[in-house]
Amino acid sequence: MEKRAVVILSGGLDSTTCMGIAAAEGYALYALTFDYGQRHRIEIEAAKRVAEHYRAREHRIARLDFLRAIGGSALTDPSIPVPTHGLSDEIPVTYVPARNLLFLALAAAYAEVKEAEAIFIGVNALDYSGYPDCRPAFIEAMQEAIRRGTKAGVEGRPIAIHTPLLHMSKAEIIRTGIKLGVPYHLTTSCYQGGDVACGVCDSCRLRIKGFQEAGARDPIPYAVPIAWPDSAR
Repeated sequence: MEKRAVVILSGGLDSTTCMGIAAAEGYALYALTFDYGQRHRIEIEAAKRVAEHYRAREHRIARLDFLRAIGGSALTDPSIPVPTHGLSDEIPVTYVPARNLLFLALAAAYAEVKEAEAIFIGVNALDYSGYPDCRPAFIEAMQEAIRRGTKAGVEGRPIAIHTPLLHMSKAEIIRTGIKLGVPYHLTTSCYQGGDVACGVCDSCRLRIKGFQEAGARDPIPYAVPIAWPDSAR
C-alpha cells in the first residue's frame, strides 16, 4: 500500500518545507489549510499554490470562524496591532489560543478518513516566537491523545505526528528546503498580510534572519530594503 500523509499547510516557509520533506519521503500528500479569520489570509492563496506545485491528492481548507470570533491574538483581532519591535522572551500577542491543538485534532480526523499514517506539521522549538503549542512536550501530549482517542490508534494503526523542523534553526530549515527545491517564491510569512511582506513583523524578521544566516536571498519581495549576503543566490 502507498503511504499517505496529511500536511498542515499554511502557505508559509516552515509548512512548505514540511511539504517538500514529506514529498521527498515518498508520501502521497493530503494538504490541510485552516481559514481561521487570520489577518494574513493571503497565506491561504499561497497554500493553494504550494499544494498545486506538489500535486497534492487533495487540498482541504477548513474554516474555524470561532478563533476569529473570540479574538485574543493580533492575528485574529484587528484591534491588536502586530508587533514590530522584535522578539522577546515573552509569549507574544501573535499567539493564537490553542491553534495547533485544534489543527492537530482536525488533521487527525482527516488522516483517519484518508487512512493516512502520518501528519506533518512545521512546528519549531528553536527559531520560534515562544508559542507553547510549538514545544516538544505539547507534540508528545498530542501524539498520545491521538493514539488513545482515535479508532486507528486503539486498533493498532497509530497516526504519527512528524515534526521534521522541531529542532532546526531557521537557517537549517531553509538550507534543507533549498536542497529539496522547495518553492519559497510561492510562500508568504508576513503577519501583516499585505501583497508585499512588511519586513519588520516578528515572522518577517525570523524569515529574513534565516535566509541571511543560510547565505541565501529570499525570493519574495519586501517593503523595506534588506541586506542580503554578498554570496547569496
